Amino acid sequence: MPSAYVGLGANLGDREATIRRAVELLAEREGIEVLAVSALRETDPVGLEDQPRFMNGAAVLETTLGPRALLETLLEVERVLGRTRDGPRFGPRAIDLDLLLYDDETVDEPGLTVPHPRLHERRFALEPLAELDPALAIPGRGRVLVLLARLH
Repeated sequence: MPSAYVGLGANLGDREATIRRAVELLAEREGIEVLAVSALRETDPVGLEDQPRFMNGAAVLETTLGPRALLETLLEVERVLGRTRDGPRFGPRAIDLDLLLYDDETVDEPGLTVPHPRLHERRFALEPLAELDPALAIPGRGRVLVLLARLH
């Protein structure tokens, strides 16, 4: 069964409770088994800096869903938890679920890019991935630990 890594983030409301609920909702979905969730960590916002700090982590899933269907499931869970997309790009959000990796596949379709296009630049995403699997590699970019070392 394919594995996928999902970035977890929130900076509005009870961030940790919302992220935990998102993981529960994913685990309840047909075709998804949550294997592990990283520790959550507070991080500074990226892009739009004048907003509350984020809580970030990652989860590894096994799934029978393809990349597009998994993305649609992530977006549905975001909607259930109150995510709206009417604010500024990179702005505050109640929940943010990003499909970071899907097995070792590379997908480049309208509305879906895997690996996540800025994953290799984002410490807040790489650190939880390294925690979940220190040997993990990002297709076309290399090992997560090497990418993290370059960000120091």
